Amino acid sequence: MTYDVLERSSGVVSGESDLWCTYAAVRTLAWLGRTADLPAPESAAAFLTSRQNPDGGFAWSAGMSSDAWATYYCTQALADLPARSRGTVRSSSSDWVHSTAHADGGYAMTPGQASDVWATYYAVRTLVEIHGEQPPDELFGWLGALQAEDGGLAWSPAHAKNGTSDARACYYAVTAWSTATGGVGPLPWDRERLTAWLKDRQSPDGGFTFQAGDGTDCLWATFRTVSALSRLGEKPRDPEACVAWIRARLRPGGSFTRWPGYPVQDVWAAFCAVGALRELGADLDDLADGVVATILTFRTGQGGFTYRAPSLASDVLTTSAHVLGGTLRGSAARDALRWTEGCMLPNEDGIMYMPGRGSEVRCTLWALSAAAFDGDASARTRIAHWLTGAIQNPDGGFGYWEGRASDMVSTSSAAEILYRTAGPGADAARRGIAQYVAGCETEPGRYANVPGGRPTLRSTLQALRALWRATAGADVDRVAETLARHRVRGGGWANEDNRIPDLLSTYEAVLTADTFGLDWDIDHLTRFVDRVRTADRGFAWTPLMPTSGGPLADCLGRRLELRLSPSRHPLPPLALS
Repeated sequence: MTYDVLERSSGVVSGESDLWCTYAAVRTLAWLGRTADLPAPESAAAFLTSRQNPDGGFAWSAGMSSDAWATYYCTQALADLPARSRGTVRSSSSDWVHSTAHADGGYAMTPGQASDVWATYYAVRTLVEIHGEQPPDELFGWLGALQAEDGGLAWSPAHAKNGTSDARACYYAVTAWSTATGGVGPLPWDRERLTAWLKDRQSPDGGFTFQAGDGTDCLWATFRTVSALSRLGEKPRDPEACVAWIRARLRPGGSFTRWPGYPVQDVWAAFCAVGALRELGADLDDLADGVVATILTFRTGQGGFTYRAPSLASDVLTTSAHVLGGTLRGSAARDALRWTEGCMLPNEDGIMYMPGRGSEVRCTLWALSAAAFDGDASARTRIAHWLTGAIQNPDGGFGYWEGRASDMVSTSSAAEILYRTAGPGADAARRGIAQYVAGCETEPGRYANVPGGRPTLRSTLQALRALWRATAGADVDRVAETLARHRVRGGGWANEDNRIPDLLSTYEAVLTADTFGLDWDIDHLTRFVDRVRTADRGFAWTPLMPTSGGPLADCLGRRLELRLSPSRHPLPPLALS
């Protein structure tokens, strides 16, 4: 695959700061001792603190539920900023992290979800480094159960039984252990087998891959592997070759790119390269000025950061939304789709939210719905294999990305993707989806986003559609009962009860009714669409909001308008939360 299309960026930019990017930028500046170079650090702090919810946790985006991922990135980035600009992190964030503790000894991304090593790493670092608290001793038994037969560490104890080791999982587990213990005390794994597996990920060129069998070295894998080895008191088999490989990714006078052949200097390449070189004890003085200057060009008007210069920082969800909403047509739409199709990591075959990140299930569904890879049977088959062979969890469900615990949004999205891309060989994957959905049923016909969670309209509709795609069987009466229960008399549907309608729930209600051949009231939907249409013909997430919710909301609103039009355009199977 060539990546030239990503360098010039034919996708659509949102212009907004991204949480992951902001954390990576601030931490890289801190490693280089250059946070004083950050203009108006209080604006970065304001962006980060705006993600805190009343429950004390932080969310990826304002208005979303708290998760361990966002809570770690926000609190750590705030801690790295100059003290005078940090703002205030409420102490209740500690209580929220404790609420994610799982009975098995690990931590979940959200309360009630299954534990995984991503979430456990985030929770332990937040508790120890931000709040000065220690996790319970049960953590170490859970971490010890991550070692797979090949010697590496897996995403969860259930993954370890299948031998699914990954360098990222090794780093997260080893760092959770070293953070909780100070790097002293008994190691919960067989050291020799673990260090051998990690060292075996180094290629003759000097870089590292995530897993056995991967074909392309990348900086993310290199940083995570080198860091895991460092915390174990070890080094790569050829540290000099590793330093040389990392430095070969450095652009003259600038910053780093992620892997050979990839042309974009982005924030996670800088983060990974500087982080890895620090772990290897390499000198950074000669490259610091270029890296800092480049990172500072990634600042947005909101005060946080995106992954590259904001004018070129396209993302798949925004781009897909513009294609689906009809604001891009003809050659502009075709160029946007070609850009989207380039958003794949080497060694992964799903589509990323932003280039250089890991592949995500929801983003892949949005891209395919916008017609990415239409007519490319080979690419669509690779996507199906990515789902069935790489990221389906042992419980049968799917998470946002590889190794993350299952949730209904991702599982329903995966079911839709498999319906469009996979042949009979996906039968086992579909049986797993049905198994996961069954585990989320809280009472007959009602489903939560995760087992044991609270049922809502959207999670129930997602579950019913996933079952339909997985088994071709469904109780249509249950669908009708669910839609009736959450129908708002004045127009639209509500995610909880039947009082305040919202755009996401209304979109999924109409989509589900269409999927099951159920009628709906045109006047009822028209009243809702009219209430969320804004003065500039955008769309708000709820009638209570006076302004557009942005490109994703505008896309969903426009698709509902098209569904109401005389042509009755079908709704793409989109989901967000």
